[in-house]
Amino acid sequence: MIESTDTPDINQPPMVTAVEYPSTLSPKNLGEDSGVVKAAAVLAAGNVISRVLGLAREVVKSNLYGASPLLAAYTVAALVPMTLFNLISGGEMVSSSLVPVFSDFADKDKREALWRLGSAVLTLATFVLAAIVLLVELFAEQVAWLAGARNFSDPALFQVTIDLMRLATPAVLFLSVASVLSGLLYALKRFTFPAFTGAVFNGTIVVIALLRPDEIVSLVWGMLVGSFLQIVFQLPGLRDGRFHLRFDWRHPGVRRIIFLYMPILAGLVVNQVAIWLSYRLAILTGDNSVTYMTYATTLYQFPLGLVVTALSVATLPTLSRIASSYHHVKVIDPAAAAAKVEEFKATLAGGIRLVIALILPAGAGLFSLAPFIIVLLLEHGRFTPTDSDITTHVLRFYLLGLAFAAIDQMLVFASYARQDTWRPAVAGVIAIAVYTAVAVLLLNALGLYSLMIADAVKHIVHTVIMFWFLQRRLGGLQGYGIMRLAVKTIIAAAATGVLALAGAQLAATVLPGGFGGRLTVVAVGSLIGVAVYMGLAWLLDIQEACALARLAARKFNRVR
Repeated sequence: MIESTDTPDINQPPMVTAVEYPSTLSPKNLGEDSGVVKAAAVLAAGNVISRVLGLAREVVKSNLYGASPLLAAYTVAALVPMTLFNLISGGEMVSSSLVPVFSDFADKDKREALWRLGSAVLTLATFVLAAIVLLVELFAEQVAWLAGARNFSDPALFQVTIDLMRLATPAVLFLSVASVLSGLLYALKRFTFPAFTGAVFNGTIVVIALLRPDEIVSLVWGMLVGSFLQIVFQLPGLRDGRFHLRFDWRHPGVRRIIFLYMPILAGLVVNQVAIWLSYRLAILTGDNSVTYMTYATTLYQFPLGLVVTALSVATLPTLSRIASSYHHVKVIDPAAAAAKVEEFKATLAGGIRLVIALILPAGAGLFSLAPFIIVLLLEHGRFTPTDSDITTHVLRFYLLGLAFAAIDQMLVFASYARQDTWRPAVAGVIAIAVYTAVAVLLLNALGLYSLMIADAVKHIVHTVIMFWFLQRRLGGLQGYGIMRLAVKTIIAAAATGVLALAGAQLAATVLPGGFGGRLTVVAVGSLIGVAVYMGLAWLLDIQEACALARLAARKFNRVR
């Protein structure tokens, strides 16, 4: 189990916004609502650009440093600011706490109260994080030991990790301030600036790494400058803001944010402990293992991020609105409350069906084309064919849990929409315990790959628990066509993967080597995969895929 240590998830769309969404996931309704299309387009564009630049970042790293132990030392060093950011003010904080509370003060007649609350949150976050950064600077050696850097076979890498960690840690302060600003902008329905903060961060790392290609420290400077530029980039969106130094622990909004976030924090602490354990276990299997995991994670998160982001924009604000309506009528009108429950379930089921229809073929295509994609993106400079082979296997083992991770994300966000943060946290603790047990038990037999298998098992366990919670609270999602769609999509996705692989292999035998040939091979395999899946979706009546295709065609015709 590992998370990208380079890309902070602060541009994840919020679960709750004031944008009005239709109560159905019908693509026709979605396409007709200009507010939805505009918001979704902005957020999706920002996420796509961020993901593409994230891949560019990995391409630059592979070219300059390959899968070297020196890059592994940087990855471990970057783990510290990313861990602190994820725990204190990352994407979960924005979605579950900041946006819902800030939204209560987003109306024009409450704007002064919003600036007071924002000032209080920014002030408290800055001083708390400054103290934490100081502690890490003082005890960097002990922190590096906890992260497993002492297990590197080359003792010199331990000191390199400490030095890089001390330089990288202040980035958490900038990232957290940027995260609070994103929460304010989302609450005000100003999507453009926060949507592109991830792109700013990744792009800065790429540029600075290329400016100083011979020094691993350039990646750390990229983190520092990129995190600071996230703040600068968002300031124009808050030009009407009135911020000032404000120490106010007792502010009701601050207390509400803390109350909503505490269960999430408990689960994240356990999750981050497991991530640190995975680093220690990975280093035991080889100095380069952490680097292989990082490259594979970036590719794994690409389809996951795109699918979940798009569907959270279309689904989760609607779920929040329905849940809020239910609380208003549950006492005075039981029949209306029951109808709201059914509406909630139908909307959630529609979102899950869309996830299945999109993520299964994407996962199948990525699984089949993994060796060609990795060779295209990573195998140049100091990244060798052996590195490509290992990274391919790591990615394929990760992909075993991709569909469960996507569905689980929908279930977790739906729980947040009901302002229930405890159950996802409990499920997370159980799933992490299972992950740790599986990883340790399989480590001797399977080495590095045991961590990927454990990660897939973790997602499966978490998804099953969340479905069980849903069954206990709302009666489950039987009768909404999820299983029927899943069976048809699995058949179509399997054929998609097989024929995409066959097409890519055939293209590889007739095309010359070099970047152009590699790019063409991936393009041929991808186009074949898309064509096969859409054809089978039509034959098998996978309505979600067909409806999205029709929606995309209409938008394309309008542009023309």
